[in-house]
Amino acid sequence: MSGVKMATENATPSSTADESKICVVLGGRGFIGRSLVARLLRLGNWIVRIADSTPSILLGSDESALSQALESGRASYYQVDVRNRDQIVKAVEGALVVFYTNTVDSSNGDFYFYYTTIVQGVKNVINACKDCKVKQLIHNSPADIVFESGRDIDKGDESKVYAGKFGSVVTDLNAQAEGLVLRANDIDGLLTCSIRSSNVFGPGDKQLVPLLVQMAKSVWAKFIIGSGKKLTEFTYVENVAHANICAEEALSSKMVSVSGKAYFISNLEPLNFWEFNSSVLDGLGYQRPTIKLPDFVVKYFILVGKWLHLNMDFTFVQKVSDLSLCTRTLDCSAAKKHIGYSPIISLQEGITLTVESFSHLAQVSTFTKYKDSGEQSKADKILGSGKVADILLWRDETESFTYFLSLALFYYWFFLLGRTFISSVAMLLLLVAVLLSFNCFLPANIFGMSFPRVPSSYFEISEETVRTSFSIMGYIWNSGCHLMGSFARGEDWHTFIMMVALLYSFKMAATHCLTLSIGCALVVAFNAFFIYEQYEEEIDGVVTSLFIYTRKSGRWLLMNLPRPLASRLPDRFISVQKTILQ
Repeated sequence: MSGVKMATENATPSSTADESKICVVLGGRGFIGRSLVARLLRLGNWIVRIADSTPSILLGSDESALSQALESGRASYYQVDVRNRDQIVKAVEGALVVFYTNTVDSSNGDFYFYYTTIVQGVKNVINACKDCKVKQLIHNSPADIVFESGRDIDKGDESKVYAGKFGSVVTDLNAQAEGLVLRANDIDGLLTCSIRSSNVFGPGDKQLVPLLVQMAKSVWAKFIIGSGKKLTEFTYVENVAHANICAEEALSSKMVSVSGKAYFISNLEPLNFWEFNSSVLDGLGYQRPTIKLPDFVVKYFILVGKWLHLNMDFTFVQKVSDLSLCTRTLDCSAAKKHIGYSPIISLQEGITLTVESFSHLAQVSTFTKYKDSGEQSKADKILGSGKVADILLWRDETESFTYFLSLALFYYWFFLLGRTFISSVAMLLLLVAVLLSFNCFLPANIFGMSFPRVPSSYFEISEETVRTSFSIMGYIWNSGCHLMGSFARGEDWHTFIMMVALLYSFKMAATHCLTLSIGCALVVAFNAFFIYEQYEEEIDGVVTSLFIYTRKSGRWLLMNLPRPLASRLPDRFISVQKTILQ
């Protein structure tokens, strides 16, 4: 990164100044502003003045074109606070068009700052444009200004009035600012219009994509809030920049139908919010949400959390709820007809480019790491690298959760209900028989709901399966007989001792706490291996440190044993003690 400070007086236009038009991008270092500046410079017929509130312009490694433009004089930088009219006048003087993309940090929380920056700021911009005889002012607004909280909008067009109940104070003030811009049209020779973009995303996004990543890292990561079927509009940032240039060209052609109007802009590809969310998160290595949660449950949880003063941030959950619980689709036919807008970057391509630019936020899981490197984790080796490993290491979360839930239900049925094992089996068989009887006698369709039959093929066992099962049973029986014969002949004392210890441990557990032991084993099996794989290096490091500490403690103990006690130790301990002393 390099810092470059440019002043108005030092801006030297290039030799093509006579052929080039001068424009000002207010908020030129913001999200939309950066993309608009880059596109104007690529067109080649503009001298771009970048105006923003920061004292100097910091160039990223991907802004070589802007760096060259600053050096050649095709671009210049102005520090402008829109609350200061004199600074605006200095930046826009002599310009043909002003693109107003100024954005406000909504985390400030100060209403006075919001009002003076958004509303008073746009008044200053309008007056400065009139004073400097600027021909065109193109304002950028969020489409949220017509979205009322909790209400659907299906293919809404520009006839839609401002929302009666805004989602936030900032949205309310943005609506006021847009109204001021449109009312200033055709006064003192100034033509105005407004571009309303919906859910803008792309490289450099500081709102939508970070919000999705924050959601993915929270306890809400697995949940789809609401039905998951509501459609909404998304707009890739470069399409917003393209729409601004289309509006400028339409205003330059003196089209009466364009000036004083607002135009909705989107990618023209309405998409389920959760599908968009999953596409972004998949690209960044996060698990997509799968569990649907009714919106009233979320609202109740947030209400209780605030009432209990829980140390949790519910802001991002409310924002995601607002985006996902309502249908918000737009009719952009006016923009297509009047300013000639059509997306230049498709939604899928935009998502791909966005994911690539946010690689620093990607989630690198242990499984992905081993999968990409071709290396096998220790936990996977311990579990045999088969189906059991995939389940206990949660390779497929839905499958693993299903197995865990099934085992938990069996555990509850056979151990926690207080019945004997035989009575539990009998009750389970009776329950299955009753359910199958109901399935057999119920009509195929009740009140529009269909009930599929269980096909008889589900209860058929193939001859091959029976042969395989009996072969396995025979193998186990023969192996057991061979093992017992080995024990009787005293050929394998090591295995004999291990079996005795295992059976004795099982006897002790069955006598005192069998139910608790099995429950703990079930929980540990579905958590311990997964946790070990995620933090393999850290756990190995702790175990190694404990082992080293134990050895050092043992050596210290051997070195400090009294001689009478040390003389009674076995010979191998005495040799170790001599080695330490040497």
